[in-house]
Amino acid sequence: MPPGPHLASIQIHPIKALDPVVVNEARIGPGGGLDGDRVWALFTANGDVVNGKRTARIHQIRSTFTNDRSTVRLTAPGMPAADISFPDDTELAGAWFSDYFNEPIAVRYVPEGLPDDTDRNGPMVISSATLRTVTVWFPEINLDEARRRFRAPLEVGGVQPFWEDGLFGDIEAHSVLFRVGGVTFSGTNPCPRCPVASRNPDSGAATVGFQKRFSELREAQLPVNTVRERFAHFYYLGINTRVAASEIGKTLRVGDPVALEANTAT
Repeated sequence: MPPGPHLASIQIHPIKALDPVVVNEARIGPGGGLDGDRVWALFTANGDVVNGKRTARIHQIRSTFTNDRSTVRLTAPGMPAADISFPDDTELAGAWFSDYFNEPIAVRYVPEGLPDDTDRNGPMVISSATLRTVTVWFPEINLDEARRRFRAPLEVGGVQPFWEDGLFGDIEAHSVLFRVGGVTFSGTNPCPRCPVASRNPDSGAATVGFQKRFSELREAQLPVNTVRERFAHFYYLGINTRVAASEIGKTLRVGDPVALEANTAT
């Protein structure tokens, strides 16, 4: 890896709320996120998205993909394993998830992806050093688990903890432009976290006092130059981004240099 700021890791989540797949490269997809990220999503009969915010039971599902991601194996306690064609066989997948949740579940294929924050269409960015800091705050959590709790697609190495706090301006309109390899991103805002980050990603069990301790330490270690006014509270980690249509189809690769652009967007 290069010594300066660089793209250290890429992970996509082909099925929204389920396990990540670590890759060495990824294109910017049609919606501005990473191609193949969150392209399957689960919905209840009344149209609600099924994710970790709705139920901790989703953490007990394992999704394991073949190398070409043409097949996914779904497993969960008390359920038979199912090998399902991806992304085509949404009907079989829906039947499996319906049995697991004991309610009708529909699986939809959304080629452009279905991020949590549809206003900020780009992938979330976090630094490796930030995630390592979380493992110091919570020694029972290792680096892999921290990644799975915070679920950021792009991880930047060669920088200090909370380096990404410099990727947003005093207001959202003053977004900060930065490049990863040949792709330009606009950093928009710090990302507020949901209950998912407070849970064990395998069992769904909550870490007692996680949000309170996290928020206290986050505030105490907020970098001096961070725009404090952008934090309504301190349960934030990582930054959201926007990606212009001009970047669609461009490829990101692990090891790509990361640099701030000379100007900010307005």
